[in-house]
Amino acid sequence: MDSKKSEILYAESSGEGEAEPCKIEPSIVGAVDDRDQLVKLGKKPVLKRNFNFVSVLSLSVTVLITWEASLVLFSQGLKNGGPGGLVYTYIIIWVGNLSTFTALCEMVSIAPTSAGQYHWVWMLAPEKSRNLLSFVTGWLTAAGWQASVASAAYLCGNLSQGLALLSAPSYQPTGWQNTLLSIATMVFCWFIAIFLNFLLPKIEIAILVMHLTAFVGILVTLVTMGEHGDAASVFQTFANGGNWPTQGLSVLVGMIGNAFAFIGADAAFHLAEEIHKPSIYIPRAMVSGMLLNGVLGLSMLIAVCFSLVNLPDGPPQFIFPMLDVFYAVTKSAPAAAAMGSIIATMGICALVGLYVSASRVLWSFARDHGVPFWQTVSKVNPTSQVPVWAVSITGIITCLLTLINIGSEVALNDVLSLSISCLYASYLITLSLFLWRRVTGGVAEPRDNEQETALPDQLVWGPWRLNAMLGAANNVFACLYLSFVLFFSFWPPATPVRAETMNYSFLGTGAVMGFSAIYYVLRAKKQYNGPVVEA
Repeated sequence: MDSKKSEILYAESSGEGEAEPCKIEPSIVGAVDDRDQLVKLGKKPVLKRNFNFVSVLSLSVTVLITWEASLVLFSQGLKNGGPGGLVYTYIIIWVGNLSTFTALCEMVSIAPTSAGQYHWVWMLAPEKSRNLLSFVTGWLTAAGWQASVASAAYLCGNLSQGLALLSAPSYQPTGWQNTLLSIATMVFCWFIAIFLNFLLPKIEIAILVMHLTAFVGILVTLVTMGEHGDAASVFQTFANGGNWPTQGLSVLVGMIGNAFAFIGADAAFHLAEEIHKPSIYIPRAMVSGMLLNGVLGLSMLIAVCFSLVNLPDGPPQFIFPMLDVFYAVTKSAPAAAAMGSIIATMGICALVGLYVSASRVLWSFARDHGVPFWQTVSKVNPTSQVPVWAVSITGIITCLLTLINIGSEVALNDVLSLSISCLYASYLITLSLFLWRRVTGGVAEPRDNEQETALPDQLVWGPWRLNAMLGAANNVFACLYLSFVLFFSFWPPATPVRAETMNYSFLGTGAVMGFSAIYYVLRAKKQYNGPVVEA
C-alpha cells in the first residue's frame, strides 16, 4: 500500500467533490492498521476509534436488552399465541436472528464500514443493478433505524405513563404527554451523543453491568414471590385472541413482538469505524451478545409466563401487562413501580446506543450522497470527531414522528412498525445477494501475501467466516427466516380487520422503496454511484 495512504489524518468529511464509483479493494485480512483497512474500502478515517472488544460486546448486548424488551412487548404474543406461543416463537426468532447475524458478520469481516447493508449490496450485486439496489437498501436501512429509535422513545414514554398510573391510579395518560416524555428522552440521548460520545464505550460497559444485575434481581423476584402455574399452563397453553381461523396462524401473527425484541442487533455494524479491529471484534461480539441475550430473554419470558396467574380479566390495568404481573407477584405498588423503573431505565440506556447507531447510518449514507443535503449531513466536527448534523437530524426526525401520537396512536404505530419490515428487507436483500456470490464462487480465498489486494470487484473472505458448506446452509436458512418473518410483519393483530386495526406497514415499506427508487431515477442517479472513494 502507498505509504501516503496509510498516513491519512482524521479530518472533516465535507462531502464535496464528484461522486466516483467505488473501486473497492476488499482483501483486508490481517490488516495491521485499522486506518489502512478503512482506506482499502475507499474511506477516510474521520471518526475516533473508542471501542475495544469489551465495549463493543457491551454495546451489542445492551442495545438489544432482550430480556427487558421481552417483558415490555409480550402482550401481542400473549393475545395471539398465549404462553406456549410466546415461548416457542421466541426460540424461533432467536435462532433465526442468530443465523441472520452470523451470515451478516461474515460480510462485516470482509468490509467493516459504518455503511453496512447498502455498502455490501453494492459490492455483491451485478454491475448493472448495483447502484439502484444499493440506494434502495440504504433508504430501507436508514428508515428502519429512524423508526427503531422513534419506537424505542415511544415505548420509554409509554412505560413512564404506566409507572405513573401504577403509582397514582387517578392519573389519566394522554397522547400529548407521551410525546413530551419521548421528546425529553431524545434530548437526553442527543446530549450524550454530542457531548459525551468519547465516554460511550465506558457507558456501555456500565449499562451491561446494570443489565446483568437487574436480570438477576427481577428473575429472583418473579421465581420466589407470588403464585405460579404449572408446566402445562406455560408450555401447553395457547390463545387466539385475534380470532384467526387456526391456532397456528394466531401464534405466527403474535410472534412479531418477539421479533421486535431483537431489533437493533446490527448496531455494531454501523459503529465499525469507531471500533478497533472491527473485522474480528464485531463478529465475535455480536454472536456472543446474541447468545447471551437469547438465554436471558428466554429465561425471563418463561419466568413471567409461570407468573401469569390471578391476573384481572380484560386489558392491562397499567398499560403494560408486565406491570400487572409485577403488582400481582409483589402485592405492592411501590415494589412493582421499582421493578418497572428498572426496566424503563434500561430502555433509556438502550436508546442511547440505538440513537448513536441510527445517526451513523444517516451520516454514512449522506457521505455517499444518498440523501438530500448530503453536503451538510455528512459533515463531522473536527474537534469532537462526531457527525453533529446527522446526530441532530436523527433527534429531529424522532421528535417529529412522536408528534403523530397526539393526533393518532394508530398512525404512529403504523410508522413505528417500519422498524421490522424495513430492516428485515435490508437484511434479506444483502443475504440473498451474498448467497448468490457464495454459490457462484464470487468470494475468493485470501492470498498468502496479506498486503496484496484482489481485483476491484472481487470479494475476499475476511478473518471471520463459516466453512463453505455450513456457511451456505446457514445463509439459505437466514434468507428463509427473514422472508417468513417479513411476510407476517404485515399482518394485522386481529380479525375482522377494521381501518383502526389494519397494519399499514406494507404500504409504509412500499412507500420507502418506491420513493427511494423514484428519487434515484429523477435526481440521485446523477449523484449516487455507490460508495464514494474518499481515500
